[in-house]
Amino acid sequence: MPKMRAVDAAVAILRREGITHAFGVPGAAINPFYSAMRADGGIRHILARHVEGAAHMAEGYTRARAGNIGLCVGTSGPGGTDMITGLYSAWADSIPILCITGQAPVSRLHKEDFQAIDISSISAPVTKMAMTVLEPAQVPGAFQQAFHLMRSGRPGPVLIDLPFDVQMQEIEFDPETYEPLPVYKPAATRAQAHKILQMLAAAERPLIVAGGGIINADAADLLVTFAELVNVPVIPTLMGWGSIPDDHRLMAGMAGLQTSHRYGNASLLASDFVLGIGNRWANRHTGGLESYRKGRTFVHIDIEPTQIGRIFPPDYGVVSDAKAALGQLIEAARECHTAGTLPDYTPWVTECQERTRTMHRRADFDNIPIKPQRVYQEMNRTFTRDVRYVSAIGLSQIAAAQFLHVYRPRSWINCGQAGPLGWTIPAALGVVAADPDSTVVGISGDYDFQFLIEELAVGAQFSLPYVQIVVNNSYLGLIRQAQRLFDMDYGVQLAFENVNTPDLGGYGVDHVKVAEGLGCKAIRVHDPNMLEAALSQAVKLMTEHRVPVVVEVILERITNISMGTDIDNVVEFEEVSNLVDRG
Repeated sequence: MPKMRAVDAAVAILRREGITHAFGVPGAAINPFYSAMRADGGIRHILARHVEGAAHMAEGYTRARAGNIGLCVGTSGPGGTDMITGLYSAWADSIPILCITGQAPVSRLHKEDFQAIDISSISAPVTKMAMTVLEPAQVPGAFQQAFHLMRSGRPGPVLIDLPFDVQMQEIEFDPETYEPLPVYKPAATRAQAHKILQMLAAAERPLIVAGGGIINADAADLLVTFAELVNVPVIPTLMGWGSIPDDHRLMAGMAGLQTSHRYGNASLLASDFVLGIGNRWANRHTGGLESYRKGRTFVHIDIEPTQIGRIFPPDYGVVSDAKAALGQLIEAARECHTAGTLPDYTPWVTECQERTRTMHRRADFDNIPIKPQRVYQEMNRTFTRDVRYVSAIGLSQIAAAQFLHVYRPRSWINCGQAGPLGWTIPAALGVVAADPDSTVVGISGDYDFQFLIEELAVGAQFSLPYVQIVVNNSYLGLIRQAQRLFDMDYGVQLAFENVNTPDLGGYGVDHVKVAEGLGCKAIRVHDPNMLEAALSQAVKLMTEHRVPVVVEVILERITNISMGTDIDNVVEFEEVSNLVDRG
């Protein structure tokens, strides 16, 4: 049996499990692992500037392509604790990433050694497995189990903590005979599919709610096939956006309190049956349950058994991977079609299409300073259908979801549940690392942008080009809007007179200079009529220089974006337009 260090076995397993990239920050306690990566030579290491950034890069890498698993690496102590936000974000959205941390030698774990912390206990609530490996011979099994867990059932992150001495010791291991463990995913039965179709047939105004589980399962094509077979409109959740193209005849819009469309909420409120697939009934999608559930029958399909009934009891629940469930539903629908038992929902579809055609929010503002709605209108006009948008949280993300158009799965990449500020830049870099030929566009408010702004240097150093749009109102905009309830505007203003850039007019940080100092290109826009040219120029600069390009748009200081407490009580702060969407 071949002998090797435990870390060499670990890297061999990573390679056989398909890992080609690592995002990390080395340190003394993880140097043995780095020596193994260097010796192997098959894993590209991208040096982050902050370990939280490395974790978010791993998230972006996973989310970019079906089957990807992002790897982030850090040293002991703060190397692990800095990863927690990334683990939480991945856990919340069912994203598999593998975090590897270094650790003090086993004999020193209880002695408060330098940078020795019980990272396994700290990370346990936000991982599928968190393990400090105490025996070198356990390393192969720990990594094998990690990949099995990340891919089985509801996907999610894993942390493996490797003490220095465990990494260094030799073990017997034959990488040539290593095989990944079989992946477990529950699957719906044909009987369950027919039961769902029987319930569907009893409805007059049905909808399908398509969640992020469809994206995770790489089942968007099956969703569209099923929706077309039964002729039922689709409401994607924020995490499921892109599972059906925005211009598909059965795309009925998104519903919810914030990241929603007027026509999506109106169609959901008019429905009498909702089939949820791979969704969580998140509170910013449902709002108040009384309004959301009133007069409707609900079927819920989810891969995780404990999600069924977590928010409210459905009329029928099925535990299944989204791809397996849709496969069964398609076959059952074809059988029903042959038997002539599928209802004709054409009048209902036409009704939804009319709402989709007419119920829009206005975006064509010419104001200076620029209104944010206009920014997204110009983005729709400038970027192609294949663009990938990456966004985190705040009014910038909410407005993006209300005004942008998405046509493919994994073209809207967003940290939906956790929503950590600073996520956008590193996640976008991870997406570019996974798909370097795509056009990636990050969308941030000025505060999200400033949180992990140093990661722009990673894009410059490792040639990870993308366009980073910063909509700058010099405010914590979403929190300012929420503070209206308390009749205050307190602790949320980012504006100050910058002594080095007086022409900013009190908007504070000179993001153009910072971006250029980090090795990137940058453009500032004050006039809405210059947006299209600036965005086109950004794509050219990105292509020519192979670095991130920042487009900073100076917005009006205060804009309230549409939102509410219930899907039948969304407040429209700007005028609406009952015209065909021209974005």
